[in-house]
Amino acid sequence: MAQRILVTGGAGFLGSHMCQRLIDDGAHVLCLDNFFTGQNRNLDIFKDNNQFECIEHDIVEPLSLDNIDQIYHLACPASPVHYQEDAVKTIITNVSGTINMLNLAKETGARLLLSSTSEVYGDPEIHPQPESYWGHVNPIGIRSCYDEGKRCAETLCFDYHRSHGVDIKVARIFNTYGPNMHPNDGRVVSNFIMQAINNEPITIYGDGSQTRSFCYVSDLINGLYSLMNSPDGVTGPINLGRPVEFTIKELAEKIIFLCNNGSEIIYQDLPSDDPKQRRPDITLAKEVLDWEPNIDLEEGLSKTIEYFKSINL
Repeated sequence: MAQRILVTGGAGFLGSHMCQRLIDDGAHVLCLDNFFTGQNRNLDIFKDNNQFECIEHDIVEPLSLDNIDQIYHLACPASPVHYQEDAVKTIITNVSGTINMLNLAKETGARLLLSSTSEVYGDPEIHPQPESYWGHVNPIGIRSCYDEGKRCAETLCFDYHRSHGVDIKVARIFNTYGPNMHPNDGRVVSNFIMQAINNEPITIYGDGSQTRSFCYVSDLINGLYSLMNSPDGVTGPINLGRPVEFTIKELAEKIIFLCNNGSEIIYQDLPSDDPKQRRPDITLAKEVLDWEPNIDLEEGLSKTIEYFKSINL
């Protein structure tokens, strides 16, 4: 019998790709989303697929389902524009939503994978960031609703694991990009591409010397899948990301080149608590999951640009 797998945030960027991967693997997928940032067009491909079921629901409200084998808990706004829009709602989603999913996992015996984030490391003082690093986070800053919300969600997972025996996996996801991103989500890759294909100036916050590491979505989905299906003793947290750094200015220049236009670069003030550098140490993922990304930035950006052009007609 096919596995029944719940994907929270299934209409979102990562969630929709996860649904596709699981359907391709023969699973029956239940997609759960409140469509705050999820997009119906991400689900169009599943419209007539009897392996797919969509449930409109907000995870801050309890949920009862039967016969669930796995839960990919991906639901939460992940870009500053969206998670700062209603900061209280963001932290409630991370805390109450995670409690509700953990209770569902406890009731059904399902394995739960939490999509945590590199933001738990804050503005890091150790570089690159290993899972053993506890982070450097401002607990009262404008990003803390997300950063501290995810840190609390990790705590809840491990407390449910220790206290109730819930089977958990925790992934710390670094910057990921690709098709199905929301065009107005405020993330750097989507911002730059949308500005470039519309022949607008590319807006860099700060001087552009801050660094990020960019992982293409198919590589990330492979990592999540490998972690979910890893041996029982593997709980994480495990970093998932591409350990190659680029400055934000280098990213802008590469997108301008690939879009073949003459967008100028303009500079604005850096937002509060914006990390100066971010790169994952993926030693653990290589050793435990036999996983590492293999799509380079230029290849991934080309695919992403084509996607944004197709929806920007």
